[in-house]
Amino acid sequence: MAENIVNNATEVLSFRLGGEEYAISILKVQEIRGYDAVTRIANAPEYLKGVVNLRGSIVPIVDMRIKFNVGAPTYDAFTVVIVLNINNHTIGMVVDSVSDVVTLTPDQIKPAPDLGATVSGEYLRGLGTVDERMLILLDIDKLLGSEEMGLLAAAKDAA
Repeated sequence: MAENIVNNATEVLSFRLGGEEYAISILKVQEIRGYDAVTRIANAPEYLKGVVNLRGSIVPIVDMRIKFNVGAPTYDAFTVVIVLNINNHTIGMVVDSVSDVVTLTPDQIKPAPDLGATVSGEYLRGLGTVDERMLILLDIDKLLGSEEMGLLAAAKDAA
């Protein structure tokens, strides 16, 4: 995560998926929007909801609730799309809700244990603690990168 030179802190955007609270580097966030209807892509994996036209750019929309298998997704007034800039690609990430921006100091970030559950350890940067809250810090570049980025690029080309 990007470091703030002044106090060596990390700013993250926290959001909810199922009953857990996750966080990603605020530097990856382009904007936060409500969920709108998407254009489906034939033969796309279930978690790739489709694409939207965002000010002239075709943006693939990934539903992280399906990707992480955290229960049946519902789309309501609280459903949010976090628009990210990952390796010069714009991607929308559907989450249950966005909480807030949190500043974490190095002593608030602990190495992630092997959870063996919803998120592979290679996608975790660690666990952040803020008061009584525990944030699962995601490496969003790795999670939406590599083979999946190829998939998302293919979906973008198909639109």
